[in-house]
Amino acid sequence: MTAYPHLLSPLSLGHLTLPNRVLMGSMHTNLEEAPGGFERLAAFYAERAREGVALIVTGGIAPNPEGAVFQGAATLEGEAQLPDHRRLVEAVHAEGGRLCLQILHAGRYAYSPELVAPSAIQAPINPFTPRELSAEDVEKQIADYVRCATLAQQAGYDGVEVMGSEGYLINQFVCRRTNHRDDAWGGSFEKRMRFPVEIVRRIREAVGETFLVIFRLSMIDLVEEGSTHDEVVALGRAIEAAGASLINTGIGWHEARVPTIVTSVPRAAFTEVTRRLKAELAVPLITTNRINMPEVAERVLAEGHADMVSMARPFLADPAWVTKAAEGRSEEINTCIACNQACLDHTFAGKATSCLVNPRAGHETELVIEPARAPRRIAVVGGGPAGLAAAVTAARRGHAVTLFERSAELGGQFNYARRIPGKEEFDETLRYFRVMLDKHGVRVRLGCEADAQALAAFDGVVLASGVRPRRLELPGSDHPKVIGYPTAILHPERVGRRVAIIGAGGIGFDVAELLTQVGRPALDAEAWCEEWGWISRLRPRVASRRRGAPRCRAGSSCSSARPPSPGRASARPPAGCTAPRSSSAALKRWPAASTWASTMPACICEWGESRVCSRSTAWWSVPARSRCATCWRRSRRRASRCT
Repeated sequence: MTAYPHLLSPLSLGHLTLPNRVLMGSMHTNLEEAPGGFERLAAFYAERAREGVALIVTGGIAPNPEGAVFQGAATLEGEAQLPDHRRLVEAVHAEGGRLCLQILHAGRYAYSPELVAPSAIQAPINPFTPRELSAEDVEKQIADYVRCATLAQQAGYDGVEVMGSEGYLINQFVCRRTNHRDDAWGGSFEKRMRFPVEIVRRIREAVGETFLVIFRLSMIDLVEEGSTHDEVVALGRAIEAAGASLINTGIGWHEARVPTIVTSVPRAAFTEVTRRLKAELAVPLITTNRINMPEVAERVLAEGHADMVSMARPFLADPAWVTKAAEGRSEEINTCIACNQACLDHTFAGKATSCLVNPRAGHETELVIEPARAPRRIAVVGGGPAGLAAAVTAARRGHAVTLFERSAELGGQFNYARRIPGKEEFDETLRYFRVMLDKHGVRVRLGCEADAQALAAFDGVVLASGVRPRRLELPGSDHPKVIGYPTAILHPERVGRRVAIIGAGGIGFDVAELLTQVGRPALDAEAWCEEWGWISRLRPRVASRRRGAPRCRAGSSCSSARPPSPGRASARPPAGCTAPRSSSAALKRWPAASTWASTMPACICEWGESRVCSRSTAWWSVPARSRCATCWRRSRRRASRCT
């Protein structure tokens, strides 16, 4: 009996039955454009298929040059391009997997002066203004989608995924935010949704019934003038009627302010949107975003939130994710911590996508781990992530490995990172390495300084001793009040009530987050969704802590913890507060109401509307349902209360 009966159960799609409910979601790796990149992509996808992924979707491939995400990005326009794609398909099929091509037209997100869109409205994240498509141009774009799908079928793909979310071209046609047309492709919602419906209908007519057509539907846009729930339902029904085999989930536009995939987002935070739509449709639904471990995926499926789960970055972190889950070895899964450092950051920088916790991802043809020809005695000095990875890899190859760490615990810099609110996932990496050290018989020596005498008996030494914080070279840096970030993170109680942080890099931001964040919303999906202001659109509001006095981290009721009169600022704790007068429980100032009003921009409201907080209205007097996400987040972090 498997521990994950829903996750590992078959899914029938009519002509095709998938062996489990796991889809490897689309990721653009930049190998699509690299010399010899398709060979590397073939190895990348094949390894995941070999390890049990039921269905894989490629990175986005444009149907024409103007739709490419950047100039020179991959397209599929003619038969001359088919040999590369056949290489991918054959590699995946040889391992028993299934592969779909994602058709992605970037629209106004295309980083190119040749970009096009439903209306000539510049995206806030793009320096280029798009050209508005004429009615004839719209028909040509649809024909290009169909041509791309038929070419994918010729290449041997099992289907296509039509990218209709995340603010790309199809999403731009659907939403009034970006579609200001007054012809047959704009105006009413029925006209705005014609574009995606026609694409799916014509693709289905062209490819027949035994070819998967997945539609990635934006189920919550998280931007002003985005689709309402009723419009999402209407589009979902129309797409189903047009011939879609599956509907995948898209969450948020790239220009949205609400985070959707970073590590601070709770696991499975957005599956509620799929659950709500599932009751309206008969076609199988795929849910996504921050599902990274089997127990999370199992719960989502068991609770009826979806028929299938999509994971992308978790398969960068561990290609054997499905195999380990099926064999009851979930503790051996190298968990995706959603850090984005070697995947998205690399992609946006034009580098090949990889993974912070698995550098082999995307480099399977280059980093080949094989048994050692002659096992040796290896010493690894340093128990941080680099030393842990080196020790486990050497032991997997058959070497006898001893790991030296002079502190009392493994982890190195990760022991700082995992203490930051929103970075709790970093614990998972250390859990993974502890399990693998034990499994592969690595001898671990904690609290042991490795000197020349201790290392003399080994055949080889790997030095992974980590880094030391750079000394601050400023007048006064030797003052007793000046402390380094390790002390601030490990002992926040030593930090004063008024804090200056020198350095605005990632560590500086992390320290600021640690000192100002109340609670750990990344571990509480309900609290996180309320903080970001969109949960009330999905289900009835429950008793909210926002309606009473500000909460006190120290646990006191703070019955008088309310803001002073508008325009007045106070630095004194409210009467009756029992919080200790330490920095981590220090009281922040109430900002004057006029100050708050002047610094609050228009932002995403819980109800999907744009609101601007009035200069004459203090945030605490605004009804909870009218507060926008940014305003509420700032008020929680900066308003007067015990912290």
